[in-house]
Amino acid sequence: MSSVPAKVGVIGCGNISTAYFSASQRLHAFDIVACADLDMERARTRADEYQIRALTVDQLLTEPEIDLIINLTIPQAHADVALQVLAAGKSVYGEKPLALDRAAAQAMLQAAGTGNLRVGSAPDTFLGSGIQTCIQLLDANAIGQPVAATAFMLGHGHESWHPDPAFYYQRGGGPMFDMGPYYLTTLVALLGPIRRVTGSTRITFPERIITSQPKAGAPIVVETPTHLAAVLDFTSGAIATLVTSFDVWAAEVPHIEIYGTQGTLSVPDPNTFGGPVRLRRAGESEWQVMSLTRGFATNSRGIGVAELIYARQAGRPHRASGDLAAHVLDAMLAVEEASVRGEHIVLTSTVARPAPLPPGSDEAILGQP
Repeated sequence: MSSVPAKVGVIGCGNISTAYFSASQRLHAFDIVACADLDMERARTRADEYQIRALTVDQLLTEPEIDLIINLTIPQAHADVALQVLAAGKSVYGEKPLALDRAAAQAMLQAAGTGNLRVGSAPDTFLGSGIQTCIQLLDANAIGQPVAATAFMLGHGHESWHPDPAFYYQRGGGPMFDMGPYYLTTLVALLGPIRRVTGSTRITFPERIITSQPKAGAPIVVETPTHLAAVLDFTSGAIATLVTSFDVWAAEVPHIEIYGTQGTLSVPDPNTFGGPVRLRRAGESEWQVMSLTRGFATNSRGIGVAELIYARQAGRPHRASGDLAAHVLDAMLAVEEASVRGEHIVLTSTVARPAPLPPGSDEAILGQP
């Protein structure tokens, strides 16, 4: 196991990769030293941009100085690539979702356990200032006992702006698998594990037309639900309503609200790291904008990788863990299964609520238990 900074490789050099390359330059925990992609020209472009080595996937998997790989492939390849990384004796941190089915997720976790390796997964936005401040307020009993929550991710899809949006409408895409991990991970970080799920789903537009460049005019056959409404029962007793949609043109709803016996907490967009965090206690007539009490308020994608590395060095669990991502995957799959079967689905997984980060505003807090 290497010390900080760890030498890290990247597989998958698409749009999201720039956030991780930038994090490597900003954070002390890791240095990205090489990258790979099935498209070697794309890998070379990223390598030239960040002055690192471009390798084939096989070369990266056998590179001895690298002991952690960031997996930024498309969702359908997440599990296969992660299992290759683990088989090569390296830890892996991947983009969301962890996998597309429970069996693949469990295979990853079992391989990591057997090899004394780590599996981490995005999103790491719940480690940011906004949501960590919300966790601190809940733990301080600011709204009493949490009773319920609502969460909404409503939009009209990616075909108007993404350069290659088709995979968002294939298996492993849709609003639940694309954006649901941000919302569900945040809800678990706030309220603890989910016990059971029910829901309803639909495909509103069976075909969509790309209007973004360079593929404007091309049709997309929609293969996955694009509007999903779920009810989540948490082990703690709280009940949440979650709606994710690519079928909505406009809406005026909160991202996430937590309703307690003594007030309401308004949680910021879980796809961001900062605020605003707002609180309204019982009997008050106005919302209070709360000061952010933790670090990482700006775009800080990659802090999940850094925290994993610090945790690995200290021999403690990391927060953006494979177990957390597998629990979120279990819940997302259960929403669709509940719609098909017309019943509640009791989850087969559980997970400990991730430990809150301590007070502080710099990278040092990622190294603390």
